Order: sequence, then C-alpha cells, then structure tokens
Amino acid sequence: MASQAAEDGNQTSSGVTDDYSSWYIEEPLGPEEVQPEGVKPPCQPSVPPALLHTCLASLSLLALLLLALLVRRRRLWTRCGHGRPGLPSPVDFLAGDRSWTVPTAVFVVLFSNLCLLLPDENPLPFLSLKTASNPGSWFIKLLALLYYPVLYYPLAACATAGHRAAYLLGTVLSWAHFGVQVWQRAECPQDPKIYKYYSLLASLPLLLGLGFLSLWYPVQLVQSVRYRIGAGSQGLQPSYSEKYLRTLLCPKKLDSRSRPISKHSLLSRAWACSQHSIYTPQPGFRLPLKLVISAALTGTATYQVALLLLVSVVPTVQKVRAGITTDVSYMLAGFGVVLSEDRQEVVEANLQALHRGAALDLGPSLQSTHPSRQAIVCWMSFSAYQTAFSCLGLLVQQVIFFLGTTILAFLVFVPLLHGRNLLLLRSLESTWPFWLTLALAVILQNMAAHWIFLETHHGYPELTNQRMLCIATFLLFPINTLVGAIVALWRVLLSSLYNTVHLGQMDLSLLPPRAASLDPGYHTYRNFLRIEASQSHPAVIAFCTLLLHAPSPQPRPPLAPQDSIRPAEEEEGRKGSQNRARWGLAYTLLHNPSLQALRKTALSGTKTNGTQP
Repeated sequence: MASQAAEDGNQTSSGVTDDYSSWYIEEPLGPEEVQPEGVKPPCQPSVPPALLHTCLASLSLLALLLLALLVRRRRLWTRCGHGRPGLPSPVDFLAGDRSWTVPTAVFVVLFSNLCLLLPDENPLPFLSLKTASNPGSWFIKLLALLYYPVLYYPLAACATAGHRAAYLLGTVLSWAHFGVQVWQRAECPQDPKIYKYYSLLASLPLLLGLGFLSLWYPVQLVQSVRYRIGAGSQGLQPSYSEKYLRTLLCPKKLDSRSRPISKHSLLSRAWACSQHSIYTPQPGFRLPLKLVISAALTGTATYQVALLLLVSVVPTVQKVRAGITTDVSYMLAGFGVVLSEDRQEVVEANLQALHRGAALDLGPSLQSTHPSRQAIVCWMSFSAYQTAFSCLGLLVQQVIFFLGTTILAFLVFVPLLHGRNLLLLRSLESTWPFWLTLALAVILQNMAAHWIFLETHHGYPELTNQRMLCIATFLLFPINTLVGAIVALWRVLLSSLYNTVHLGQMDLSLLPPRAASLDPGYHTYRNFLRIEASQSHPAVIAFCTLLLHAPSPQPRPPLAPQDSIRPAEEEEGRKGSQNRARWGLAYTLLHNPSLQALRKTALSGTKTNGTQP
C-alpha cells in the first residue's frame, strides 16, 4: 500500500510537473534557444552581394568614363578647358523642356535605397560588420550615403547626354541594376529584419523606378537610330518658353478653345467640382522639375513610412490581441495621410506672379531679388528638405493620433463598456459645479452681449448700457480668468495639432508672419521660388531665343563712287532695325524680376531724355 501510494504520489507529482511545465512557454528549460515563431533563418544567396556590387560599381565607373569622353566641357575662361572631356550633369534642373520622368525615377530609386539602408546591418557589401552595435557601423552608413549617389550617377547622366552611345550605356546600366535587384528579391524574398516581407515591400518603388528606366532607355535608343536624332534635344529647348509666351500674348484664344463643348452635361459638372481638389495644369505653364521630384519623393516617403508603421504595429497588435480573452476588440487605426489640396496650385500662382514682376506676400520682404549664396543653397536642398519633412511629419502625425486614440479609448470608451476604472468620469462628477459655472458664465456673457449691450439703430449695431457692461466685466473677471486658462490649454493643443498636420508643407509658415523668416522650411521655399523665377523665366528665355535666331544682316558690297552720294538713306533702315531690336531687348530685361534692384539703381540717376547727368 505504501509503495502504491508512493507510486501514485510520484505520478501525481509528475503529472503536476508536466502540467506546470506547460506554463513556461516563453522561457526554454534547456540551453538551446527556441527560435521565434514565423522567423526563418537568414537567406544565403548563391551569389555574394559583395560580388554583385563590385560588378555594378565597375560598370558604373566605366560608363562614367565613356560619358566623359562623349561630353565636351565648355570653356570656363579664356584658353582653359575648351573641347576637353568633362563630367556630364546628371540632372538639368533649370531646363524647361527636359523630360522629368528619368530624373524622377532616379531620385525615387536613390531614396528607396536610402530607406533600405537604415535597417541594414551591412550597408556596404564590400565591408562586413559582425554586429550592428559595432562602433564603425555608423561610419560605414555615412560612407554608404555617398556610395549610392555615385553608383546611380551614370544612370541619370546618360539621359542628359542625349547621344546614341549614351542611350546604349543607359540601357546596359538599367538592365544590370534591374536584373540584380530582381535576382536578389526572387532568391531571398523573406528577411528576418523587422518583418519577413518588409524588404520585399520596401523595394517596390525601387523595382518600379529601375523597371521604367530599363524600358525608357531602349525606346530612346531605337528612336535615335530610326529617326536619326542628333546629339541631344537642344533644338527643342525654346518650345516651352515660346508656348508660354504665346499663352501670355493671346489668352482669349486659348481660353475659348479650352472650354468644354457641353456645359450642362454630367461629365462637365463632375469635372468642374473636381477642379477644386485636383490640380489641373494651366495651358502654357509647366511646373519646375524640382517640384515634380519633390512630389514623387513625398509619395515614396509616405509609402515607406506607412509601410514601416504597418509592419511595426500590426504584428505587435496581433500578438496582444491573441492574449485577450474578452469580447471587446481594440481597433487602433490611425494611418491617415494629411496633404495639402492645392500645394501645386499655390506654387504655380506664386511663380507666375514672380514672372510678372509682382512682389509676393510671403512674409518679410527680400532684401534683393537677384540670386545669392543663401538662395542657391536653399534651392539645392529644396527636394531633400521636402522629403525629410514629409517623413517626419507623417511619423509625428501617427504618433500623436495613436496616443490620442489610445488615451480616448482607455479613459472613456473602455471604462464605459466595462464599468471599471472610471477615473476621468469620476473626476468630472466631482468637479461638475466648476465646469457648470464656467459654461454658464460663457453662455450668459454671449446672451448679454447680444440682447443687452447691443442695439441696432438705422441698420447699424451700437454699444449701449455701458455702465452695466463695465459692472459685468468687473464681476466676471475671476471667472473669465479660469475660462482663459482653459482657452490657453485649448490654444496650445490646437496650435500643436495644426503644426503637426502642416509639418510636411513647406509653402506654409508654422510661425507668425513677423517670424516667418525663422522657419527653415518656409525660408527654403521662398528662396526656391526666387531662384526659379530669376534663372528660368520663360518669357526672357523665349525673347532671347528669338533674338539669337534672328537673321544677321548680310554684308553689303562696297559702294561704287557714283552711289556713295546718298549713304544716309541705306544706313537709315539698318539703324532703325538695330534700334528696334535694342529697345525690345531693353524692355524685356527691364521687366525681368531678377534685375529689379539693378534697374532701380541704374535709372535713379538718369534724366528725362535718357542722357546721363
């Protein structure tokens, strides 16, 4: 019996032990570590990434050298560098007729690589890092920030060269980059970092950009061979400026043509309603290239940040939801993107106003209208700032909205549903006389202001009962002080929400008008408009192009002795045409916004008849 009891006790204890052992799921008993569920070991590619990047870097360097031989450097100064090989420009930002598709695709590819670079432990495959906590890891990432722009430099420069050989090099480069990316994603689609499919989803803009370039360069190569297109599209350069000039000179004809045929149709009404929220390009006007690139980068940044928030929050919420046994499901959805509806329309209106020489109400007036060192720096960093502001603005918006939704849920909705932890409601219950007094004071003041202190005489409101008004103001001063404290808190909250929503919008200052110049984003936007209006004015470009294309006067043979009696009659027509051309050029240059400051100083000392004193 004793042995049987002992056996039963052992079985019971073992059974209890077995039951208790199932409680410790998160802590393994042995020295071996249990791998988390859903996480696979890192994929081992068949071709090392270091070898692929070495081949791509070598190919890019070779393409850059060949492009340098194709592009001839202009003369910087007399007897220096004329006709020698030069480094081609990747993007021509100030050219009005250049295609914006290739620069936009290259910038999207570059930004997508930078997004994939941040969580990567080995940003440069040439150098191997054991752990991410290595002190040299941040230095390697800084080197990678310089490596990827150099890697994609020839891919963008092949489009600006405008040569058949450049299109051939662009085809080879785009196919090589696109093939390597597709090979890596197809061989290792899952990655244990952050989320198993994060690397694949984050590389979608990268694949789209490289796929577009791999199709665009072959099409340009075939067109250049078929139609015998020369080196570049320089012959089409004045088309945008001439079109803009024609639009300014004959706006009525363009407006009559652009009107819809049927004004009362359903489609025309829908189009008229959608024009208030959708940007519609104006005939003859073209948005600057940097603004188009900024819009594309903003969309890419929104996708990358939303994807990062999604893969970071959703798995955590799923794990938390798996351990909840109540019937209430907590849905915390706050992924809302706030964009300006008419940002491009605002930029278009501001640029057109600057083209007309108008002074914009953009805060404190600029000291001068010609380009400066600070304006050039702001113009260079406009697209990068817009991308960074969009990323940070979206992150701050999601954090604030998530915290606000969580606080509202756990302080109001959850206590009401469960009937427990009614902290906020109990505090309101205990202080209801205070809130009722404040509400009654505000309501009574508004009613008294409407019915007692205002009277309408001859259609105009007039102030009456001034003695009662002063008495009420004095008596309600303590209560209005408490109301002012509540209003101050509401003001802080409202300004914080407003600045959070408009953090990614650079054409709107987050500071008062007097301190608008202290806002770095708004300051960058103003100087960006300044450079665009002064360096790429379409009317000035069109007029100067017409002057350059004007036929030059043919050299006349020497006059015979009998014809030299009347030289003044023949020279009169030539001088008249020269004077008309000079007056036209002077009129155009004097109306150039970039020369306003110089024009005022030059004309301040002139007389009425145009002679200098």
